[in-house]
Amino acid sequence: MGGGIDSVPGVLRTIGELRNLPGPLFLAIGVFDGVHLGHQAVIRRALEAARRDQGTAVVVTFDPHPVRVLRPEQAPRLLTSTAHKLRLIRDLGVAHQLVIHFDHAFAATSPEDFIRALAFAARPLREICVGFEWSFGKGRAGNLALLERMGTELGFAEVGVPAVEAEGEIISSTLIRGAVASGDLARAARLLGREFTILGTVVEGDRVGRKLGFPTANLSAHNEQYPPNGVYAVEARRNGQMLPGVANIGVRPTVKNAGGERLLEVHLFDFHEEIYGEDLEIAFRKFLRPEQKFASLEELRRQIESDATQARAVLSVKR
Repeated sequence: MGGGIDSVPGVLRTIGELRNLPGPLFLAIGVFDGVHLGHQAVIRRALEAARRDQGTAVVVTFDPHPVRVLRPEQAPRLLTSTAHKLRLIRDLGVAHQLVIHFDHAFAATSPEDFIRALAFAARPLREICVGFEWSFGKGRAGNLALLERMGTELGFAEVGVPAVEAEGEIISSTLIRGAVASGDLARAARLLGREFTILGTVVEGDRVGRKLGFPTANLSAHNEQYPPNGVYAVEARRNGQMLPGVANIGVRPTVKNAGGERLLEVHLFDFHEEIYGEDLEIAFRKFLRPEQKFASLEELRRQIESDATQARAVLSVKR
């Protein structure tokens, strides 16, 4: 069924729960929006060290994104919701993730108190791994120098993983958001180290597609950063199975769309199951055309039929 944070196995919600894990513990700490190649380098460093020393790797992350709490007017469009992010991190081989609720009270915590809480709960804490320039805690006063100093005091090692570069630039979530927004999903995939996908929960729509002969799964998308509006040949991952289809991102100018919000609708080929409440992860295989307004529903139906035929050809799906 639909996936919130609690649908992902191995998720801890309080620092104190670290004491239930077999030590030594190796922590990778960060926001990790997108789980791109730079984030993966930090996480894999903790995983490798834990395997070498027969310990336990734990990814420590935050929900919601700290900028959303501290500077909401500057909050970025997320590449991955927290639930999506946790799934991607789990797929890297991480069995345990600590999600810290980020609010103004937590933001007021000093970096020293935060690190002491982690070290006190872990049995024992062997290593903290972060991005080379990561800063944390009240006033962003925490940094690698502080971690090194506290590590000496509390008996853990600190590791600052250097930034990862690709195509002459340092990989960042900001860079990837720009690639997705411009429709350069191939570049986004190179920077992510995986294909760009949107995770969403299937919700009930107004059934216009069904009336036109092309029933759609309407997704309440967990992602916030969308590719450009338009029609795409897609594959939807459902419980490990890839289902081919055609999708529309946009405001549906031909039919009524209260509020004019952007919607993601997917027609799955030769699929007739009821999947309300389930999660689908959508991979965009090819951009077919921009979104457009049609003079009538019949004209829209003919165009959807043409889109579906083109998407079947792209995906090598027979009728």
